Amino acid sequence: MTLKAWLSIPLTRGMHIDAPKTTDLRRHVIQEKGFLRKIYLEWYNAIVAALPTGSGSVLEIGSGAGFMNDRIPEIITSDVFLSHGVNLVLDGGHLPFRDLTLRAIVMTNVFHHFSNPQRFLWEAARCVRFGGTIVMIEPWVTSWSRLIYSKLHHEPFSPEATEWEFPQRGPLSGANSALPWIIFQRDRKRFESQFPQWHIRTVKLMMPFSYIVSGGVSLRSLSPGWSYDLWRTLEHTLRPLMPRLAMFAQIVLQKLS
Repeated sequence: MTLKAWLSIPLTRGMHIDAPKTTDLRRHVIQEKGFLRKIYLEWYNAIVAALPTGSGSVLEIGSGAGFMNDRIPEIITSDVFLSHGVNLVLDGGHLPFRDLTLRAIVMTNVFHHFSNPQRFLWEAARCVRFGGTIVMIEPWVTSWSRLIYSKLHHEPFSPEATEWEFPQRGPLSGANSALPWIIFQRDRKRFESQFPQWHIRTVKLMMPFSYIVSGGVSLRSLSPGWSYDLWRTLEHTLRPLMPRLAMFAQIVLQKLS
């Protein structure tokens, strides 16, 4: 048995990632794993803090296993298939909203599943009002994360990909975990040229160890929930090293007038 197989959570072991039942079970995993739930809560709080004020609805894409609606009760939840707590079933490349009606679009670990990210960015630019934002928490590429994402993570990871698009194998199995880094870091000039309506307001690097020891949604937790603050304190002391150690980034795009 491989290390990855030994560490996998029995509840979802052997289930296909594209099955709606897997998403329902992962919701249970996030709620039951105290360490992981604290990570999601911290991410949600950071997303809320980055939202613009004013009119317009907030759309969450890929609501699936999460609980963002606990932090933003009026949020419009959505996913690629119907599951518990989802208001809309939609494709990120075809958003069912009128022009300039959304205050923000938010997502957690979703952008890297867009097989055609350009289509999403165009659609988002159409729907989000001027001054509105896209706020996302996504995997990031560093020397440390290359090792983890290539060896222990269940999703495809191709930082060397020359194109932003990739074959859509399934709603969740299709992915490139390196995609946010590729677009907003490696190919930033190309992004700014193709999407002048979007300004990269912030890219905040974070969490080199916390998500690993939590086990995420697929692996067993390696540390109890009460140790969360200790791990986060350690990571804060390592902040100058985040360009080499971070596994995630909070990315905020702002719609220009």
